[in-house]
Amino acid sequence: MVEAIVPFCASARVSPHNFVFLEGVKAALQADQDWAGGDYVHPPTRGLRAFARVYAGWAYSQTFYREGLYRRIGYATIEDLLCDWEDDHVRNWDANDLLAMLRTWQAADISATSAYRGDFAKALQSITARAVLIPCVQDLYFPPADNEIEARHMNRASFRPFDSP
Repeated sequence: MVEAIVPFCASARVSPHNFVFLEGVKAALQADQDWAGGDYVHPPTRGLRAFARVYAGWAYSQTFYREGLYRRIGYATIEDLLCDWEDDHVRNWDANDLLAMLRTWQAADISATSAYRGDFAKALQSITARAVLIPCVQDLYFPPADNEIEARHMNRASFRPFDSP
């Protein structure tokens, strides 16, 4: 049905390392005493702030922080970026919605179907679309090595990492 795909900073299934990262942000969120097992009366704002701070360490690369690239997007300091992320999570995110998104992310696997029964290589080989897999060299979620492995199993895929700290 699809003639071409361009997965950009993505993967065909969640990696074990990515899964563990997501467990860390979940734990930060759920450590708030207001969390109440998800049946909170008031949003768990301390947990949302902790979630944001942990996530910010993964959303941008080491080079981004080391070279002060946060200044290019309007932050004078790293603390300014972290505070803005905290405020955004408190204002715009519901804790249970975040957890539902994380569960979806953690369950991502194109081979988790009755057709492939967990055979990841077979699922990738079944893709008939032309594909250009574009990982970011510095990506902490979806490292280029994962896409390189995927491309080897795909019939019409090219692997084109790009550099963007």
